[in-house]
Amino acid sequence: MHVKKGDKVTVLSGKDKGKQGTILEAFPKKERVLVEGVNMAKIHAGPSQENPQGGILNVEAPIHASNVMPIDPKTGEPTRVGYEIKDGKKVRIAKKSGEPLDK
Repeated sequence: MHVKKGDKVTVLSGKDKGKQGTILEAFPKKERVLVEGVNMAKIHAGPSQENPQGGILNVEAPIHASNVMPIDPKTGEPTRVGYEIKDGKKVRIAKKSGEPLDK
């Protein structure tokens, strides 16, 4: 997958097109990601120890990884991902600026 947990991404399609957020969780086998504040779903929850009242909760639902694109650290715009080998390690780079995406 071209994105991973902690990446700042922008949504390319769907009802939340144009929104930006951080990836909270990635599901590589399903090719889906959970983005902060995107694709909100209402969950009807019964009372539990964490939520004794129960009620309707707003939670993020996963979206397909192809619908998000990482944000270039230099320009702040969405960019494609490239890969380079540096010191024997595979590093992700932003195609627009050439900056590394990994911290």
